[in-house]
Amino acid sequence: MSKLDQLKEMTTIVADTGEFNDIKKYKPTDATTNPSLILKASQQEEYKALIEEGAKWGQKHGKDHRDQLNLMITKIFVNFGVEILKIVPGRVSTEVDARLSYDVEGSVAKAHQYIELYKEAGIAKERVLIKLAATWEGVQAAKILEAEGIHCNMTLMFSMAQAVACAQVNATLISPFVGRILDWYKKEEGHDFDPAKDPGVASVSEIYNYYKKFGHKTQVMGASFRNSGEILELAGCDLLTIAPKLLNELQGLEGKVDLKLDASKAKSMDIQKIVIDEKSFRYMLGDNAMAIEKLSEGIRKFAADTIKLEKHLEQLVFRASA
Repeated sequence: MSKLDQLKEMTTIVADTGEFNDIKKYKPTDATTNPSLILKASQQEEYKALIEEGAKWGQKHGKDHRDQLNLMITKIFVNFGVEILKIVPGRVSTEVDARLSYDVEGSVAKAHQYIELYKEAGIAKERVLIKLAATWEGVQAAKILEAEGIHCNMTLMFSMAQAVACAQVNATLISPFVGRILDWYKKEEGHDFDPAKDPGVASVSEIYNYYKKFGHKTQVMGASFRNSGEILELAGCDLLTIAPKLLNELQGLEGKVDLKLDASKAKSMDIQKIVIDEKSFRYMLGDNAMAIEKLSEGIRKFAADTIKLEKHLEQLVFRASA
């Protein structure tokens, strides 16, 4: 068995891509997308029909230029999600506009919009995860949505403060960003890290063990990997979302994969219970230079790619009709 096949026996594998052929090739259970992945796919001819249909829909239903662009993006994200759900047996994660990361009401409204469009396409809400940035406001939006039976995937996760806050509101899933944590420490300390000592791996392991120790239902999905070694060090994590390049690498690797994360062992670990409120959340996050920098950077980059997609749509629709 390849290392990927062995991993699938320990962990739910999620494809971190918006490209359908990659999803078909590696047969993951779930798939997740983000604005950067959709922007990349939008430049490819094979996805042109999904882009154009979403653009026309938004143009038809929007009240003005700004609203039209907003609806175009929303519909395009759902279009990709619907097609992905024709391939995977599980769920797809669809991301709320990063510009709503500090807007509780706006995030909830966008989630409702996504769920309604999926419903119109015949997709039950149980097969959709709403991706929200793990800001304090994102956590409060998740609290509202989870109470309504809408499942949330909390992204841009870099710290225990974020993880505990998400668990307290019963978020379905969190996505700690392993590789981006590694990036920060490599830049800060000026050297690389072996996978076993990787600070991103350590962060996810700490969160996983905390959740299992205290019986939190929220699942942990390691994300944003830089190498296959990081992935193998998290074998046993609830889920791992992996880009096609690393899925391919793991598919070609042979040798035994050892279980690294074990819920039964976490139960007996000596771990301090943490209770988070808004004040402690903001203090703990602000006191963690890596987490606050990578969270802000992640929001900026996702927002920037959404704006690039909007400009692409403006050229496609508005200039063509001028």
